Amino acid sequence: MLGEFEYLILSAAANLGEEAYGAAMRAAIETTAGRTCSLGALYTTLDRLETKGLVETWMGEPTQQRGGRARRMVRVTSEGSRAAREFYDAVTRMSRGTAWADGRTGELPGDLA
Repeated sequence: MLGEFEYLILSAAANLGEEAYGAAMRAAIETTAGRTCSLGALYTTLDRLETKGLVETWMGEPTQQRGGRARRMVRVTSEGSRAAREFYDAVTRMSRGTAWADGRTGELPGDLA
């Protein structure tokens, strides 16, 4: 099963499509998920996802904006899509009936407060 950060990376890559590369994925994670994301953590996790066969990466064309450096482009594989769907489904199933999923407020069962 995927971890949360792996899921965020797969989701960012899928949403960005042909524009999925490190800096764009980082911005998407920080903006959409509200989570700080270092490029080091992102690339380390991308390496792990690629080893698992969940993403493919390749070097794009050099760009003027990057001083002639190429971007590392990312594509989610069909196996990566399946793993992301399984993670999403598991979280959704586990969340059913919880106060945060149902929009309820107040004291939650199991609160230690």
